[in-house]
Amino acid sequence: MNAIQIEQVGKRYWLRHRAPDRRLMEVLHDTGRRLTGLMTGHRIPQMAADEEFWALRDISLNIAAGEVVGLIGRNGAGKSTLLKLISRIMAPTIGRVGVRGRLGCLLEVGSGFHPELTGRENIFLNGAILGMSRQEVRRKFDQIVAFSEVEAFLDTPVKHYSSGMFIRLAFSVAALLDPEILIVDEVLSVGDASFQKKSLAAIQDAVGRGATCLIVSHHLPSLANLCDRVILLEAGRVAADGPPDEIIRTYLTSARREGGEITWTDRAQAPGNDEARLRAARLAQSGNAQPTANFQLAEEILIQVEYERLAAGNQLSGTLLLKDQIGSTVLMSSSTQALGFQSAAMMTQPPGDYRLECRIPANLLNEGRYVVSVRIGHGLNQPVAIADDCLSFDVHDTGEQRGLYAGNWPGVVRPQLSWRNSRLADG
Repeated sequence: MNAIQIEQVGKRYWLRHRAPDRRLMEVLHDTGRRLTGLMTGHRIPQMAADEEFWALRDISLNIAAGEVVGLIGRNGAGKSTLLKLISRIMAPTIGRVGVRGRLGCLLEVGSGFHPELTGRENIFLNGAILGMSRQEVRRKFDQIVAFSEVEAFLDTPVKHYSSGMFIRLAFSVAALLDPEILIVDEVLSVGDASFQKKSLAAIQDAVGRGATCLIVSHHLPSLANLCDRVILLEAGRVAADGPPDEIIRTYLTSARREGGEITWTDRAQAPGNDEARLRAARLAQSGNAQPTANFQLAEEILIQVEYERLAAGNQLSGTLLLKDQIGSTVLMSSSTQALGFQSAAMMTQPPGDYRLECRIPANLLNEGRYVVSVRIGHGLNQPVAIADDCLSFDVHDTGEQRGLYAGNWPGVVRPQLSWRNSRLADG
């Protein structure tokens, strides 16, 4: 029996190409000209037409009851849109979405919560939305509060919660009110390590009870361990569907940019918001400005991130996340490590174009393929622009460090460490 059935679903949006900041008098004047044109028979030139954009196109999927399915893809692939359709937050433009079972959803900060209500009131509100009686919610209430760790703020309106408190309470409600279908978007990559561990255990408990789980996450090792299958979305379509290890390899391969560079020429489509947007990310050899996706073990790797600052504010920091070809995190680095968070926060940054640079030392990474995610923001927990898995590169072993050894060199890193061989004094 299928818990979720999706039949030829598509979701369309309209992209506006008319000026958004026209004054009211300009709009009224333009409307008057068109009415006059209709009355006199004169043709009035049309404004630039809106353009249709299909976030999802021709999606057909069946998810069996009790199945654990991961959903992966680059930013903009349609993952969150698909979850919103399944959760009935939005309706598809075409096609049909069928859901059999009670849903527990955590899609984004604030979804399903009323900002003016307290944490306590929102727990009961969400239980009612799930079709549970107050008595059923009361039986789970203490467990939810203990899991979320917001007991001290339980009678405070949630509009005053931090994003971390919001996430903890929202996940607790979604996972612990015994949903038959649990839908989670990126909870495995937010919060601290302790909360992530608890979240993972809660999902595993739900799976043990027979719940159907649909999980979106960029934390690929968790998906590989949790999921029965993984679905890869690309440009709003299903690109691959199958065993986790196989689909994750396909995804990481598809993430590769042969030229070692990605650019966002359309500001409206670039990652970011009204504060700043990304313009480009590139890989290059140190001392060589030409982008490349191939490096030798003994070459330093230069990573550049360019962004446009649209509004003045505290200086933005950069963060780099590097994964290997099976999706395990190799390292994370932030510019706040070099500048210090307080120093960066005190520096004002005016509007303009900026470039962040990070260098991965030579003789650090082992042979293999690596995938790069970059982001800019105010420290690690307040991202402004995120580009996950936007670039990839290969590190090649040319044999200089091997000597006569011809086998695989174990390990994710392969640094040249300092060694000394000295003779001990005769006893």
